[in-house]
Amino acid sequence: MAIVEVTVIPIGTETTSLSRYVAEMQVILEEAGESIHFQLTPMSTVIEGELAVLLDIVRRLHESPFAQGASRVCTNLKIDDRRDRPASMEQKMNAVAERLRELRG
Repeated sequence: MAIVEVTVIPIGTETTSLSRYVAEMQVILEEAGESIHFQLTPMSTVIEGELAVLLDIVRRLHESPFAQGASRVCTNLKIDDRRDRPASMEQKMNAVAERLRELRG
């Protein structure tokens, strides 16, 4: 399972507020159903699932602001595709929490 961090930045919009674009992208993620898990953060969205599915979703996320009238869209993408053992957002967070417990004794 891959983990993708994606930030879609609409440029050439009528306002500096981007919440309507973010909301529309969240709808796209919700419509993907149980094939993915995602988490919205203040600066990006993290998605986990099969890589081919994620890349298709990223394409749809990138296209979304154009459909809402944006003149230009810049999309930043990070992919963590670990294949030696299963990985998930939850597993990564749990691993850090465990290390913190060890450090704090």
